[in-house]
Amino acid sequence: MEKANKFWRWARNKLPDPANPGQETEERTLFLDGTIAEESWFDDDVTPALFRSELESSSGNITVWLNSPGGDCFAAAQIYNMLRDYKGKVTIKIDGLAASAASVIAMAGDEVLMSPVSMIMIHNPSTVAMGSTDEMQKAIEMLDEVKNSIINAYQTKTGLSRNKLSKLMDEETWMNAGKAVELHFADGVIERDSLYGKEPDEENTPNEDSTEKKSEEDAPDKKPKSMLFSRYRAAAAMNKKLCDYCREHSEKPPDNEKQAKVYNTGRSVEDLEKRLDLMKQFI
Repeated sequence: MEKANKFWRWARNKLPDPANPGQETEERTLFLDGTIAEESWFDDDVTPALFRSELESSSGNITVWLNSPGGDCFAAAQIYNMLRDYKGKVTIKIDGLAASAASVIAMAGDEVLMSPVSMIMIHNPSTVAMGSTDEMQKAIEMLDEVKNSIINAYQTKTGLSRNKLSKLMDEETWMNAGKAVELHFADGVIERDSLYGKEPDEENTPNEDSTEKKSEEDAPDKKPKSMLFSRYRAAAAMNKKLCDYCREHSEKPPDNEKQAKVYNTGRSVEDLEKRLDLMKQFI
């Protein structure tokens, strides 16, 4: 039997030790790519115990690069708890998408940073159920409890009210880096040099004495523009535009005789009878 593939992988990096100049320290990096627990999580191959053992196999700070459309919310909840319980500093870096269950994992970071082109998406949990009305009601109650548990993670990170977070989830909200920082889902945006692991070139760095300082009014605004997209609101806005258009063109009276001809495109009964009689001659 083929073993299930893990949806995570580890890497080790040597970095300068700020506490000991001239020496290096090791920092681990965890990559979470793709669907969370797409193949398995509670079987004999890929288990919570395996993830925890790899997480705790070493100490020190860790960086988690996250790019996932989501997946199993219970697996995400366990990963969230393990990262929150980890003794070292956990830095989450979203380089693509942290959607659905993956957004819960993102909330586990002591520091959450986003690429300027990355997105966070939050929505209500979903499931598939079958059976009697009692079974359906149990599924509804279960989803309500799962939603409340997800809100716990969002509220701990953002400080937003539960009502506000619930509404954002109801509307399936997409946030770019600027909006995520504004709503405190993230703490900052990854700078270009940090994104590619580059250090500033001191030789090419302009001297402050030789460069005139720009005033705050002249300085460009480096803060990324925020954007929040709600599928529910977008659909409602489109429906309103369609309704307004139909109402305008159906109720607006013609302004002149030419427009009246455009609005009145019907044929009289007498005209139709004459055309039918003419067609009968050729049948």
